[in-house]
Amino acid sequence: MIGLEKVNRIFQVGDQTVHALRDVDLRIEPSEYLTIMGPSGSGKSTLLHIIGLLDRPTSGRYLLEGRDVTHLTDQEQAQVRRRRIGFVFQFFHLVPRLSAAQNIELPLVLAGVPARERSGKVRQTVQAFGLAERSEHRPGQLSGGQRQRVAIARATIMEPSAILADEPTGNLDRATGQEVLDLLENLNRRGIALLVVTHDPEIGRRASRHIRLVDGRIVEDRRNST
Repeated sequence: MIGLEKVNRIFQVGDQTVHALRDVDLRIEPSEYLTIMGPSGSGKSTLLHIIGLLDRPTSGRYLLEGRDVTHLTDQEQAQVRRRRIGFVFQFFHLVPRLSAAQNIELPLVLAGVPARERSGKVRQTVQAFGLAERSEHRPGQLSGGQRQRVAIARATIMEPSAILADEPTGNLDRATGQEVLDLLENLNRRGIALLVVTHDPEIGRRASRHIRLVDGRIVEDRRNST
């Protein structure tokens, strides 16, 4: 489903050249559960941003569901990103002035889904994510776990083929983080590919596959025993 071929990402910072990714080859199958780990500055977030079409490789090729998306225009990439990829971040990235339901609805609005269809889909989603009683509350009125539930609901309302999660439990206490991880893993069991950037070795052990980056290179790629 996701294929990276000899992907490099180079940044110019002042007079210094930074090789964030070096000749990365990676293939991720539909419904796979993959964790990405490594020290700070190893290229984890850069890799996730390229897979999520938030950044472009300096060289190499990116195939998504068999389509070469490497050189799509910004508008074309945005269309693919909205419909095929969901994002979950450590700090939620919710719109403060919108209610939980409105935050969840936002991808549908951006995709031009008619209001009547949006209403029914949002209603089903807030029920499914246990947010019905909090749907009219703004993010500042929600707990960390509730905000992350809203973020995950927003990430999946367009029925993406993959969820990319960057430290999704990093801003939560252990118990709440466990609930959020269970929610993401349930979505994975329903057929959505799940890619998680994490520093937590416990999450690394839970995934079916684990890769480790060091200095922009994949130095480990292994399957976990089930």
